[in-house]
Amino acid sequence: MNDILINKTTSYFKETFGSEPTKIVLSPGRINIIGEHIDYNDGYVLPAAIDKIICFAFEKNNTNTSKVIALDLNDSFEIDVTAEVKLDDNDWTNYIRGVINQLKINGFQLEGVNCVFSSNIPVGSGLSSSAALECGFLFGMNDLFNLNIKPIDIALLGQKAEHWVGIKCGIMDQFSSVMGLEDKVIKIDCRTLEYTYHDANFSDYSLILFDSNVKHSLMTSAYNERRQQCEEGIAIVKANFPEIKSFRDCTEQTIIDLKDKMSHDVFRRSLFVVKEINRVIQACEALDDGKIELLGELMFATHDGLSKDYEVSCEELDLLVDLAKEETAVIGSRLMGGGFGGCTINLVKKGQEQQIKDKFSKLYNEAFGIELKIYDVKVSNGTSLYTK
Repeated sequence: MNDILINKTTSYFKETFGSEPTKIVLSPGRINIIGEHIDYNDGYVLPAAIDKIICFAFEKNNTNTSKVIALDLNDSFEIDVTAEVKLDDNDWTNYIRGVINQLKINGFQLEGVNCVFSSNIPVGSGLSSSAALECGFLFGMNDLFNLNIKPIDIALLGQKAEHWVGIKCGIMDQFSSVMGLEDKVIKIDCRTLEYTYHDANFSDYSLILFDSNVKHSLMTSAYNERRQQCEEGIAIVKANFPEIKSFRDCTEQTIIDLKDKMSHDVFRRSLFVVKEINRVIQACEALDDGKIELLGELMFATHDGLSKDYEVSCEELDLLVDLAKEETAVIGSRLMGGGFGGCTINLVKKGQEQQIKDKFSKLYNEAFGIELKIYDVKVSNGTSLYTK
């Protein structure tokens, strides 16, 4: 599938600019195996880059103006890279503008480029197409102009570009897009940015995403409310146990002992966070030991916590996970991302994928009258140069 995308992108570049691109960059989306709503609670996350990508074709154009073409959107824009960078009403262009702005802020001298990009990352499905866009464009500029920016700094600049756009994301999306490795997941310490790779040996299983095809409007307000509740929870913990710095220093008993000092909601949010941090640690151990079925059990437990204690699920996502629990062919399932819509991530025994897809599609449509979108994904490499 990626070969088709690469050929389409490079052919359009040649037709438009009359030359072969000098650099081709592939920048992936990401999944998160486990560790949801933990990045802003100083915990750990366990993402991986996937084989859904944005392909960029680049060349220097020896001017101060860059021309960037979004092939899938049939849209383009031009920007003077020496001028002050401002937000624009055309949303997708702001991610590119944000990258150029970050490079300028950090003192890099830029020249204009011609760029065409195209993607097979499903937009709005929670696979971080925006991070792939930022990091892929950054990677290309870094290579074209020999800027010598380290991979981890590409991720951090990508995150700052997204903050400039107005989305206060954590580091997970950009980090996994840049630093991903084939058949490896990355345990990221969200407090220190230390990271370790763990084998993602899913040889007997397929990773399948079931996209609920819904987005409930609660997402933004609920996200902000959960952050505030977690801040309230850890403040109560610190007031009673001054030696504790964050939820990762807590045990479940720490939170249970403070139940009477917390509101009902703050207690449940805090308990979920402590449990989820521990689940990420257990998940890494399960992967290291080749215990994929244990990983699946942890995924189910995460969904239960997200649904009942953190309350960021919805009836569509709950139904998809309930269906998974009834199937011996599905060893793990949970909502992935912020919640209130988007995808579930599922570990399905090989050979039974089509049967599960057909059954879930039928039952989901019967329940909600909504078509279920389905994506097969594989754990893949991070942002890289493509060479023929």
